[in-house]
This record gives sequence, structure tokens and C-alpha cells, in this order.
Amino acid sequence: MKLLLREQTPLMIVYGLQLILTLLIYRLAGFEDEWVALYVVFLNISLLTVYLVFRYFSLRSLYRRLSQPLETLDETIQDREFSPLSEAMDELLKTQYQHYKSELDEYERKIRDHVTFINQWVHQMKTPLSVIHLTIQDEDGPVFDSIREEADRIGKGLETVLHTARLDVFDRDFHVEPVSLYQTVNQVIHENKRLFIRNRVYPEVRVEEALMVESDEKWLTFVLGQLVTNSVRYSAGTGEKVTLSSWRRGLHVVLEVRDRGVGIPKEDIRRVFEPYFTGENGRRYRESTGMGLYLVREVCQRLNHRIELDSEPGEGTAVRLIFNEPVPLTGAKG
Repeated sequence: MKLLLREQTPLMIVYGLQLILTLLIYRLAGFEDEWVALYVVFLNISLLTVYLVFRYFSLRSLYRRLSQPLETLDETIQDREFSPLSEAMDELLKTQYQHYKSELDEYERKIRDHVTFINQWVHQMKTPLSVIHLTIQDEDGPVFDSIREEADRIGKGLETVLHTARLDVFDRDFHVEPVSLYQTVNQVIHENKRLFIRNRVYPEVRVEEALMVESDEKWLTFVLGQLVTNSVRYSAGTGEKVTLSSWRRGLHVVLEVRDRGVGIPKEDIRRVFEPYFTGENGRRYRESTGMGLYLVREVCQRLNHRIELDSEPGEGTAVRLIFNEPVPLTGAKG
């Protein structure tokens, strides 16, 4: 009703001015009967009221659609009244819907093709990388150590590219199940053992063996790999430990990755989860891409895990993953 009154306000103003002008002409013409004038006013107002009521009921659904936001896109193509204005609006919305649906389908097809290409490319690149590792696995010396370091760096870069591409199809690429935090943490440490050794940083595990959480093992491994890589990178050469510990917080499980490295400047902390943000540390460490913590946050949001970060410059950084209610592992060691 409010939209109808707003739309018809100019008509009512013109109608009122016309009525006043008519009465003025009657007066100037010498008509003195006030009852006739009032009767004319009553008839005009009655006709205007009938028109507005007819207008409202004939376009009631259209006004409702224009006043209330749509909950789904399909609502734009539902049939409404058969007034010319409603029919024209329906045709416009149907055409717009078809254009939008066509462009959306094309966009989704391109995304699928892009993800498929990235997956194939990454797996193709892993083959020569595996050959490099096999070729130098029995070789010693600074040259071969450098080759191993660069090969590991390429491997981590490929994994980051692969998981970044898969974020767009995350709903088709995850499976939530009970996951052992202890086994996952040890797997991540084993996969990064050369990284620890090269940077003279040492892992310390304080995770309960019996602790299980509801998560996706593959994506959780990727998240922990990103956190461990960051911790080691920003602790390089210190001889300090990177500690992975767990505890219960009410009905939740907390897994913390803590380093004793350079820490994060206070002015950068609020932006560390933004994509491509590297901050002051990124200018000091050229390997930083600004994507690690962004991917960690995106994956955690999709898995319904919360994330916390505390850091002090010169003292180190602690990142905590908060999982839902823990799942006991029957028969496991405590």
C-alpha cells in the first residue's frame, strides 16, 4: 500500500489542483450553491478512491514483489496477475533471469574447466619433481642439498596452487569424519622434516594420542602444513622449537601451533588473513606470498573450525584451531 501511495502521489496532487481549479471556475461563473460544490468534491474524491482501490488490487502482487526482497532467484519467474504492467514486468524478469542463468552456467563451466586444468597441470608437474627426488636421494653435498630445498619449495607451491583452485569446488571435495589429531600432526611433521632440519628449528609435539576431532583429514593436513611452514620460515636459524599442543576448552578441542620467531607487528595482525597481504615480514622474507593464512581461514570457515592468532614482535606467534566437541577414541593410549 505504501508503494502505491508513493507512486500515485503526483496523480493525487494533480487531481486535487484540478478540483480546486474547477471550484474556482464555478465560483467565478457565479454559481453560489455550496451543496452542489460539495457534491462535486465528493464525487471526484469517490472516483479517485475507486481508481486507487482498483489499482491496488489489480497490482497487489506486483507491489508486494517490489516492496519485499526475493528469497530465491526462481521467484522472479513466477506468474502473477494479468494486468498489462504485471505481464510486462514478468516478461522483463524472465528475460533477465534467462540471461543471468546463461551467464552463470557459462561461468560455472569455466570454473570447472579451470579447476580440471589446474589439477592436471599440478599432477603433471609432480612427476618430474618425483624424478628429481629419486635422482638425488642417494647423493650428498651442498649442491644436492640446494636442489632438494628448491624441489621441496616447488612441491609446496604446487600444493598451494592445487588447494587454492579447489576452494571454488570445496563442497564437492571434502569428507568430514573422525580424525586423529596426533596422527595428523605427526604426518605433517614428517612431510616437513627437511624444512625443520634446513632451518635449524625443532618440532615439539604435545598432542594427546586419544584425541579425535570431526574434520576432513586431507584439508586439515593442508591447514597444519601451512601453519607449520609459516612457523618454521619465521623462526629460521633460531634453534628454537615449534610446539604443537592440544587441550580441551569446554566442549571444544584446541590445537595450537606456536613458534618463537620474529612475530607479527601489531599493525599487521588485523590483516594477516587477507589474501596477498605480506606486511612487514613479507618484505623481509621474499618467499612470503600472503596466501597461507588466507587459505587457512577459508578452509577453516568451510569446515566450521574457528581460528585464533596471537603474536608479539620478537617473541613469536601462536595460531589456534578450535574444533567442535571431541570424539573419544576407544582403546587408545591416553
